[in-house]
Parts: sequence; C-alpha cells; structure tokens
Amino acid sequence: MIRVQTTGDCCQVTLARPDKANALTEAMLQALASAATDAAANGAKVLILTGEGKVFSAGADLDGMKQGLGLSPAWEDASAAVAAFPGLSIAALNGTLAGGAMGVALACDLRIAVPSANFFYPVMRLGYRPQPSDPGRLAALVGPSRARMILLAGQRIDAETALAWGLIDRICDASVLTDTAMSLAEAALSADPAHVAALKRMTKGEAP
Repeated sequence: MIRVQTTGDCCQVTLARPDKANALTEAMLQALASAATDAAANGAKVLILTGEGKVFSAGADLDGMKQGLGLSPAWEDASAAVAAFPGLSIAALNGTLAGGAMGVALACDLRIAVPSANFFYPVMRLGYRPQPSDPGRLAALVGPSRARMILLAGQRIDAETALAWGLIDRICDASVLTDTAMSLAEAALSADPAHVAALKRMTKGEAP
C-alpha cells in the first residue's frame, strides 16, 4: 500500500490504496516513516510524496480508527521522519488532502496540488485532536488565524484558496504533477547534499 521508487538521488513514495482513497493504516504510516528514514540513510537528495488515483489521502482508515489508530504514535513518527529528511521534500498532491494525512504534507518543504484538490482537517467535528506537530506547522504556513479557520471552524478550502493562504506553493494539472515536482527538484538534485541540507536548516532559522 506504500510504493517506493528510487531513481538516482530521488526517492518517490506513493500512497497506493486508491480503492480506499489512500486512507492511511498504521502499517502504511510505519512504512512511510521507514521510507523517509531509509531515503535519508541512502543519501537521497530529494523525497517526493504522492498518491495513486484522484485523492492524495482521505486521512485515517475507518476500521483502524475503531481500533485506536487516532491515538497511535505512528502519525507523529511518519511526519517526524519526513520533516527530518535532510534534502528537499515535496508533496505532490494528486487530489484532496484530509485529516491526519495533512501531517506528512505539512512536514514537507514544498507542496504542489492539482486544481481539484480540497483541504480539510475535521478534528473539531469528529472530536479528535490533531497530532502535536501539525497545528504549529500549519500556523507557520498560513498564519494562526487561518490555521484556526481550518482546525477550529472546520473550513474546507479549495486549491486556489490554499495557494493564496500559503498552504500549497503551486497548482498544476494532474498530467504534469510529477514533472512539476521533478522540475522543482532539479537544483537540489544537482547540488552537493551537504549544501542542500545546510540551506534547508537556514530556512528553518537554524545554523547552517
């Protein structure tokens, strides 16, 4: 349900459960975390996350939620592994991004999406809390008030609004989604990995 493809210094991780709208199970979250960690250990310069089908991810698997998936540390482990990747990470969102799946996209350095994508995180309506790192990462991108619009007011936003708010960085047609991600990765792929890592730390306000 997680497909990993490495081409040169680029690792692409695909959520491959389209019949279930790529809803995330604990095993998928663990596999995603391992893929990001392994990519870093193997010296990949770029990590691309995407999905199969017309939805990036509907969030948590419903059967898993009945068994306590909502409280699993696997959510935070997955987003932490993506955030810790030392190279450039890009979420190529092939469709709607919902619920807990927001965490791994927020942990990426860049986010691009197809025009039909919608974004929502229905923790207020469902009575769950987001994973600990998600609100801070969301607020860093869109600002505190807009983060509250999504989390507290339960607003669903479209791709154009997400772009205007800073949640995503570019909108592109599905037919060129992967090509667009690769074009954004070109500079990092041609650079020294230590240089990529240093620039990434500097954008976070850390020492190079």
